[in-house]
Amino acid sequence: MRILALDHGTKRVGVAVSDELKMIAQPLEYILTEPFAPFLERLKKLIIEKEVDLILIGMPRNMDGSYGPAAQKVETFVAVLRNAVAVPIKTLDERLTSAQANRVLIQGNVRRDKRKENVDKMAAAILLQSYLDGISF
Repeated sequence: MRILALDHGTKRVGVAVSDELKMIAQPLEYILTEPFAPFLERLKKLIIEKEVDLILIGMPRNMDGSYGPAAQKVETFVAVLRNAVAVPIKTLDERLTSAQANRVLIQGNVRRDKRKENVDKMAAAILLQSYLDGISF
């Protein structure tokens, strides 16, 4: 079984998945958020294909730890997903994951237009890897 991580954005949701041993996160893809029905269909397909037993969703927080409007949108998104999928869902503080993802892509000499395509799934992978690193078996 694997963990699927989602980095929720206004236009796209970045997706990353763990290996079966839950040690390594791998960026997978991004899914457009609108229209919602095809998004949900793709997510359900990934849950089955990757044999997911947990969904991890990044919860945006302000630098002082407070929750802002973006967190409210993620909370609504999580509530909708909880009614649509049978897999347990957890949230995790995602502060600076997008900034980290951009730095990694810049260091990898990824062109600006390609960075935009990859930043969401890379942010999801960073979020997932931080979660995996915190799990003790």
